[in-house]
Amino acid sequence: MVSTRLTKAQKMNPFIAEILGSMFLITLGGGVVANVVLKGTKGNNSGWIVITTGWALGVYIGVVIAGPYSGAHLNPAVTVSLAIAGKFPWESVPSYILAELIGAMSGALLVWLTYKDHFDETEDAGLKRAVFCTDPAIRNPIANLISEIIGTFVLVFAIFYFTDASATIDNAPTVIGLGSIGAIPVAFLVWAIGLSLGGTTGYAINPARDLGPRIMHALLPIKGKASNDWGYAWIPVIGPITGGAIAAFLMLYLS
Repeated sequence: MVSTRLTKAQKMNPFIAEILGSMFLITLGGGVVANVVLKGTKGNNSGWIVITTGWALGVYIGVVIAGPYSGAHLNPAVTVSLAIAGKFPWESVPSYILAELIGAMSGALLVWLTYKDHFDETEDAGLKRAVFCTDPAIRNPIANLISEIIGTFVLVFAIFYFTDASATIDNAPTVIGLGSIGAIPVAFLVWAIGLSLGGTTGYAINPARDLGPRIMHALLPIKGKASNDWGYAWIPVIGPITGGAIAAFLMLYLS
């Protein structure tokens, strides 16, 4: 008798892996923001260090889950940049981006369910929206766009070095990275970006991370919520894609 049971590897495919990895990323990343900014939580007002650390650890968990099956892009900017650099097939880009968006929306839903009572207790509508999506400390569209471009450029350019096992330096092969996206290095990278570059816009550096939860903010019955700020929403989409593309073109030039 032939067994019809599927192995874990057969059940887990890149599409599902990107959904789950992105979902855990946003559940923990959005969750730490909720814990810090919403009224009455145990972590209320614990500050920027807690937020950046929570996001970094969220990236760590997401990469651990998705890495063996999809490469753990978890970010349309990473997916597009890898395709530009010839390291990922263009035909797979749409399915990856869709999975990342679905995962981000699912994670935002889990955060809302977890913290619903605290959403209800919080009077500041802006703080409620901040759990879902980014907004700038000083609203200046050009400066905000540049901030997102630079942050994502740093992210993607460093990831290229994590994924390349070696490079030719002075005609000799030299090991420069891990050979695959490693969970700990990427987590430290995102932590560093948050600490150093995140104070201007909240460092979306990921279109799905911002757009998916922003859509959920619009759809969920959140008591006393603010507008969805669609006028700003293009910046954390276009900025990361642009920054990642610049990193990819620079890597092609240097290789």
